[in-house]
Amino acid sequence: MARDEKVKERWLLLVEKLSAQFADGEQLDLDSIIYLVGLQELNQLNRTFKKDEKINLMHIAICRLLEPYGYYEFDFFDDEGWPHYKIKEELPSLKAGEQSVLMKEALVNYFLENNFIS
Repeated sequence: MARDEKVKERWLLLVEKLSAQFADGEQLDLDSIIYLVGLQELNQLNRTFKKDEKINLMHIAICRLLEPYGYYEFDFFDDEGWPHYKIKEELPSLKAGEQSVLMKEALVNYFLENNFIS
């Protein structure tokens, strides 16, 4: 099976599993799954977040997801436990569809590493 086909297959499995677990079967979109990664990485699950904090959660997730690609590097945790990353390499200019493909691949790899999917 081609690499792209395998990523697509795993992406569909990931969406199905996460949707069943967190959205009563209603299909989660890409942004929702990125948000879940941010929650996972912050590990402060028993609280509510303000709008700006939700945006920061998505930023944390994107940094963590793109870290293996060499774009970001973990720097430190602040006093409130929020992870901070520094930019190692600027992201290339990508079209919207290309950005989506990159994030889906990064999410699949993240959940493979965490043994949520195989």
